[in-house]
Amino acid sequence: MASQYIQLMWSMAKTGTIGFGGGPSVVPLIRHETVQQYGWMSDEEFGEIFVLANTLPGPIATKMAGYIGYQLKGVPGAIAAIIAHILPSSLAMIVCMSMVNFFSNSPIVQGMISAVVPVVAVMLGMMAYEFAEKAVKGLGIAVGVVCFIIALALLQWVDLHPAIVIVLFIGYGTVHFRLRARLAADKRKGGRS
Repeated sequence: MASQYIQLMWSMAKTGTIGFGGGPSVVPLIRHETVQQYGWMSDEEFGEIFVLANTLPGPIATKMAGYIGYQLKGVPGAIAAIIAHILPSSLAMIVCMSMVNFFSNSPIVQGMISAVVPVVAVMLGMMAYEFAEKAVKGLGIAVGVVCFIIALALLQWVDLHPAIVIVLFIGYGTVHFRLRARLAADKRKGGRS
């Protein structure tokens, strides 16, 4: 029955178009379409689908659209529902990015971007200062400065991937306080001799 495909695609296109704020905010719209508008399932069935979709990884609204389409029309229904749900926002994103690219050479847009760059730089600088302050409080000034220099060397000159550097420093952080306590104990023992 072609009309059910049309209803399915129209309902999923609406939820993909007017749903704002991410997957969880779209769920009530999907419920309205599937339970109240078309009566494809009961509230209990919708609740079960919601729980199932919530437990699986990925965007919940897309998973629900796919499952509803599958329940109504099998694999072709799932494909149609997913495409109808994601197509409007995908097209809107392409249009918006095209406009940004088109106007990126505009002197007005260049001026706007140039005016915002110092603000972003100040915000990043403030964040870096706050992180450095926390590092010095946790590690001490000497160790904090040494860690800063090592991190800078690994990231800039050795060109190590940031994730690897983070893992290395997390590893050091797990032993830092024990190492510091041991050094302090050794220092006390040396002072008593």
